[in-house]
Amino acid sequence: MELARRARSAQTEISAVTDFLALVDAQAGTPGAIDLTFGNPHEMPLDGLVSALRHQVEPRSEAWFAYKMNEAPARETIAQGLAQELDAGFEPDDVAMTQGAFGAISLALHLLADPGDEVIVPVPGWFCYSPMLRSAALAPVPVALSADTCDLDIEALAAAITPRTRIIVVNSPANPTGRVYGRDQLEALADLAEEASARIGRRIWILSDEPYRRIRYAGVPFTSPATVYPWTLIDYSYGKILLAPGQRLGYLALSPLMPPQTRAELCDAFAPLQLSIGWGFPDALMQYAVPELETIGIDLAALERKKDLVHGELSAAGFHLAPAEGTFYLWGEAPGGDGNAFSARVAERQVLVMPGRLFERPGHFRISLTATMESLERALPALLAAA
Repeated sequence: MELARRARSAQTEISAVTDFLALVDAQAGTPGAIDLTFGNPHEMPLDGLVSALRHQVEPRSEAWFAYKMNEAPARETIAQGLAQELDAGFEPDDVAMTQGAFGAISLALHLLADPGDEVIVPVPGWFCYSPMLRSAALAPVPVALSADTCDLDIEALAAAITPRTRIIVVNSPANPTGRVYGRDQLEALADLAEEASARIGRRIWILSDEPYRRIRYAGVPFTSPATVYPWTLIDYSYGKILLAPGQRLGYLALSPLMPPQTRAELCDAFAPLQLSIGWGFPDALMQYAVPELETIGIDLAALERKKDLVHGELSAAGFHLAPAEGTFYLWGEAPGGDGNAFSARVAERQVLVMPGRLFERPGHFRISLTATMESLERALPALLAAA
């Protein structure tokens, strides 16, 4: 069988990740192994999540498990939450319910971009951006973050814009760096996008990838690009704050600053596109549970204690780590400058970390803090010894 070109291209883009997944599956089953790779749960699910889903299992009507699209109660709850959280006038019609952030990103790409369009993505950044773009027949354009601060590099972004540029992806808090971009950076990006749109004669959009928006450490403020640039779409996933990535629930939301006519056109296209890309709506129970799920989340204070422990111990030992203002990851330079070699040495000590090559930074590594505190304490000696 001969694969389609875009399928082959996506397969090639994601091969480093799928190969690593197979390696992790093989190694994580070893007795005593400590898995610090992906943001998976290592403890029983949140009581609030379990009770929220249990409340919705018992049918209230014959249509309880019928086809569900963008259900009004879920959209209303999310719009109210966004309005309070971001201090902006979101409306229920601005929200499309999706199967996690994956579904929201896919919907945004279909709404805004045509085959051959270019989408600027951050490096280091989430390793699924480029494969998703390839499978949609779009061209990823990687642009490096500032090497010393992990901030947006406005000059590099400006240099990457061409007449084919359609979307700039912004991820804050950022995976893998943990950086939260300040309002000044986002305003500079908005100015750039506005100027470049006028220059090339077509609108450049911002896709604000915000699945970690509610996972920030004490005192770190958050600004969404949707509150400074009208042509912004937000994608969000509940899988992070609930630490339940297998329960697919998310949404795509339009900036309330967007001109009404453009806003209405995009809203009208939500459901038809979600149908056409393969029933891009969450399951019925997940949508019913949204009012309860909006009120619960992982213990951020406990997560911060884990971050302080690991970041503090490694920094004291000479590791160079990013500050970690949000997400549940730590990002750092690999001792010796080789992330593959460092992760291999750590694996020999039955601790698994993610090499930076998955993020196009082979001299780095990433640690997930979703493991238990006991596991992290046991992992530290192996990390230090491998250095």
